[in-house]
Amino acid sequence: MIKSYSIEAFWDAESGVWVATSEDVPGLATEAETLDTLNNKLRQMIPELLILNGIVAEDYTGSIAIELTTHRQEIIEIVS
Repeated sequence: MIKSYSIEAFWDAESGVWVATSEDVPGLATEAETLDTLNNKLRQMIPELLILNGIVAEDYTGSIAIELTTHRQEIIEIVS
C-alpha cells in the first residue's frame, strides 16, 4: 500500500501566490504564483524532505502519493 501525504495550499491574495504547508511533511513551506508551478515544486521538495527527515529511507525506490488540498477565497463586488 502506498503512503499518502496531505498537503494544504491556500491563496495569499496580498502576496499573489499559493502557499503550501504540511503536517505530514516536516519543514514543507513553499509558494508559487500558479498551482501548476506549486505542484512541480512539491514533486521535487517532498521526496527530499521525507528523506532528510528520516521518514523515507535514503535508498528508497518506489512511489509516494500526495493529496493536495487547495483553498481560495475571493471577495466579489456587486455593482447595481
